[in-house]
Amino acid sequence: MMMKDSKLTKFQQRHIMDTMKRGNTLPLQCSPTSSQRVLPSKPPASAIYLPPILEARSHLRPASLCQANGAYSREQFKPRATRDLEKEKHRLQNIFATGKDKQERKRKPPPVRQESPALELDRFEELVKEIQERKEFLADMEALGQGRQYRGIILAEISQKVREMEDIDHKRSEELRKALATT
Repeated sequence: MMMKDSKLTKFQQRHIMDTMKRGNTLPLQCSPTSSQRVLPSKPPASAIYLPPILEARSHLRPASLCQANGAYSREQFKPRATRDLEKEKHRLQNIFATGKDKQERKRKPPPVRQESPALELDRFEELVKEIQERKEFLADMEALGQGRQYRGIILAEISQKVREMEDIDHKRSEELRKALATT
């Protein structure tokens, strides 16, 4: 069973069976096609010449050599830029006197610019133009005989644009009501 699964040629299987019948040890290498003995091949000579490995030994440097190279010297301390002590004194005096730091002034947020109505006006007009473009496209496709293919898609897009226009109109009317109620 193992002989069949081993993917050996018939010659190799027969050679192994004969060797086993004789009681000899199995060959390490068996030539696939003949009974000639295969000579162990020599490993190919390396094309790269490698120098012999030098004797490895530890190289301890004497302490005087290390000290001369500066291995034992410390880095000189360099202080960072300091704060102005007079300014710091005045700041602390103000904090103790008033309980507040002068620099902690509350700043008002910048006024909110109301550019959104102008943008919405532009968007409303954009939507009108887009609806016109889609209607023209649909008319062109119907003229070419392909109107049925695009009609559903174009009408869905037009209805989306109309809904968006209604939302913008609703927002405008609410803003107008609020403006009229406050005056």
